[in-house]
Amino acid sequence: MATKIILSKSITIGEYSFRLEENRYECRGGTYYDDDHDQVPEPKLQLAATQLQVNLKKEGLDTQIEFGEKGWIEVYIE
Repeated sequence: MATKIILSKSITIGEYSFRLEENRYECRGGTYYDDDHDQVPEPKLQLAATQLQVNLKKEGLDTQIEFGEKGWIEVYIE
């Protein structure tokens, strides 16, 4: 029998609060641009998302980080 993992509705990593939406945690920070002038989330938010990914991995969940536009970042639970 598999153990069911109960996900929190929100998780705070540093100054960022990630909200659970269906199969992902999402958070919005400032908008930055990379060398190709594409929109990317702010660097500290990217680090927070990576830490969230590590924390979820410790709980036995596989995740993938995706960047949205206008500063959004999503941590998808696979």
